Amino acid sequence: MKKEDKDLIIKKISDTLAEYSCVYLTQTAGLDAEKTSALRRACFKDGIKMLCVKNTLLKHALEASEIDYSELYDLLHGETTLLLSNTGNAPAKLIKKFRQKNDTLPMLKGAYVEETVYVGEEQLDTLSHIKSKSELIADVIGLLQSPAKNVVSALQSGATKLHGILETLSNKEN
Repeated sequence: MKKEDKDLIIKKISDTLAEYSCVYLTQTAGLDAEKTSALRRACFKDGIKMLCVKNTLLKHALEASEIDYSELYDLLHGETTLLLSNTGNAPAKLIKKFRQKNDTLPMLKGAYVEETVYVGEEQLDTLSHIKSKSELIADVIGLLQSPAKNVVSALQSGATKLHGILETLSNKEN
């Protein structure tokens, strides 16, 4: 392959990486064509981009990125398949769901999820249970709104009680 072609591929991989906040490195070697197609369909359905790339080209693309992926470089051996998503736990959930039907593949090598690196297969459960940034923001907003809702509710119920007391007193005077 010519150097110009490699540079073009590296640029394309870098541009694709820049579009996503979560990068999962997996091993899918051992899946037959039917299972690989099923995995691709499941990824497409869940909004996850799946790419099979050469490790050397991927390393160059990771190095060219503005994000520091250096902790993932040691994982670039053997066959590597990228799962890219903007939802932190979506690929992990997909892997777990896919494994229910297909033994132990795909295997998780590592992941970069919203500025944190997870290395090793044992991190799959952790990754599947983490919340995305938008889910955490929604939780914080919900927690902040809860006291305000309680105050408004207490004021409304207090006003209703006060209205009832005043109405009872006015009826007694008549």
